[in-house]
Amino acid sequence: MKRAIISHIAILTAAAATSSWAQSTPIAPTPVPQTVVASTAKRAKVPFGPGERLEYDVKFGALRVGSAHMEVVALDNLRGRAAWHTAFWVQGGTFLFRVNDVYESWMDAETLSSLRFVQNLEEGGKETERRFEIYPERAIFVQTSKKPPKEEKSVTQPLDDGSFVYFIRTLPLVVGQTYSFDRYFRPDRNPVRINVVRRERIKVPAGTFDAIVLQPMIKTKGIFSEDGHAEIWLSDDDRRIMLQLKSKLSFGSLNLYLKSYFPSPNP
Repeated sequence: MKRAIISHIAILTAAAATSSWAQSTPIAPTPVPQTVVASTAKRAKVPFGPGERLEYDVKFGALRVGSAHMEVVALDNLRGRAAWHTAFWVQGGTFLFRVNDVYESWMDAETLSSLRFVQNLEEGGKETERRFEIYPERAIFVQTSKKPPKEEKSVTQPLDDGSFVYFIRTLPLVVGQTYSFDRYFRPDRNPVRINVVRRERIKVPAGTFDAIVLQPMIKTKGIFSEDGHAEIWLSDDDRRIMLQLKSKLSFGSLNLYLKSYFPSPNP
């Protein structure tokens, strides 16, 4: 159950920020080396860029149990395509069970389709790696960490757990609308639905912000299941960064709160 909770946090973590970012006084992160991609490559318009970083407190009820951060690591060149390389880290737990997980995604900068997805998980003393090479033009994926690797059916515009987060940030998000997508790279998990339920003003450690509230629903167990009660707050501006996530589970609530935001130095 704990593994499921942590992994579902990574499925959808998207966006926030307003003029009140001035209330936050973060320490600048260590610069990340970036891969240079030819300037002639076509790119879809997106509200993020290399070096953008968001940091969160993770709480179970009122108890702080860890930290998380998500980052646009670089604009890479993958199989001859310009690709956004993003990553989500979550660390923490209790003296009984601890996690140190990393989820990395590579998303075609022109079509916003997934090209590669990697999970490196350390949970309860057990280490697991899963690697997926995804081929949108053939609508297949290969789990290269599984032996022997084999081709499996996918969809024509695939998205993985991490790239879905960044894709959501490009949507108009009209209150009262439901957005439905058959784009998860494992077809049996589709459709993914996003309900845009309301606007409200909220306060998190990073400051006070105007937000758009979403309810994601996925064909899976856990906090984003169709019977779940998870909500995500995104900034009600053109950056669409994630301000907080709240979930109601049978045994308590698991929440993320934005504490620091570092915009891309090269938007």
